[in-house]
Amino acid sequence: MVQGAKAGTTKRSGRPGPAPSSLKTPPLKNEGLTQEQLLQAYNDMLLIRRFEEKAGQLYGMGLIGGFCHLYIGQEAVVVGMQMCLKPGDQVITSYRDHGHMLATGMESRGVMAELTGREGGYSRGKGGSMHMFSREKGFYGGHGIVGAQVSIGTGLAFSNMYRNDGSVCLTYYGDGAANQGQVFESYNLAALMKLPVIFIIENNKYGMGTSAERASASKDRSKDGTPWGIPGEQVDGMDVQAVKAAGERAVAYCREGNGPYILEMKTYRYRGHSMSDPAKYRTREEVQKMREQHDPIETIRKILLEGGMDETKIKTVDDKVKTIVADAAEFAQTSPEPDEKELWTDILVEAR
Repeated sequence: MVQGAKAGTTKRSGRPGPAPSSLKTPPLKNEGLTQEQLLQAYNDMLLIRRFEEKAGQLYGMGLIGGFCHLYIGQEAVVVGMQMCLKPGDQVITSYRDHGHMLATGMESRGVMAELTGREGGYSRGKGGSMHMFSREKGFYGGHGIVGAQVSIGTGLAFSNMYRNDGSVCLTYYGDGAANQGQVFESYNLAALMKLPVIFIIENNKYGMGTSAERASASKDRSKDGTPWGIPGEQVDGMDVQAVKAAGERAVAYCREGNGPYILEMKTYRYRGHSMSDPAKYRTREEVQKMREQHDPIETIRKILLEGGMDETKIKTVDDKVKTIVADAAEFAQTSPEPDEKELWTDILVEAR
């Protein structure tokens, strides 16, 4: 669980990394989604954004300890992919995991309480930011070891193949983890056994302190599975509609028994790698430009308004999300500390 064990952590003081690859401003039009679907996507992305902003505040107040990696800016990836799934499908990711939890339907109260180490949290206050799980929602954890979840996700896909239940596992990891050897071992096994796993690289352009362009010779990570015959595609991860369209193609490919698929989501995080990262390796102008020209939430808001939706309906969503997050923060601060007996639970599984 070593923070910052991401590939390419050499810090170059005073030298911002190269600007991220250009992303075209998404067209302000509805790509086949109903207004209600767009509004739901807006709701889900906004919930993640406001939740993470509040988590950042609580961290600054000293109410969240340990490591905390925020998902602000990347909301379209998990929300778009979640729109492609059915009950029984699985999700597994790395330590930048709060957004994934909320996208799968886990309760804001339980997630925030776990961040503050309280009894009401999903891991009863013992997991913190990087280790929460919900089998009920098909969420098999954020994982603190860089790239470790890729092998586990491949194992989940093996269980789907073994049971022949038609389920698919979404396995998320970052551009730094994409350089880990176990990722390529997972590619090999998944291709060899035609496992229903979608490898999703959330390429937010930076590792802990180094541009991905300086850390990897691969300029198109969607092609990383080529030696094993794994198809892939690059996706504008700041556009929830583009994510959903690509996700549907990948999910259909896996469900048909064709094996794994790779999606490289070209996304961007607005905050540092973690709360302790001042992100001096890039300019403020770079971040501001992305916020102004390619923000996933603002884009959907504009599409809704230009599509004729009443602004009061959008404001209702804004108010509802604000209430949910405020309630989660209150619960996280008032839920009791874990009892000492919790030190001895969840440490042994008796095999049958």
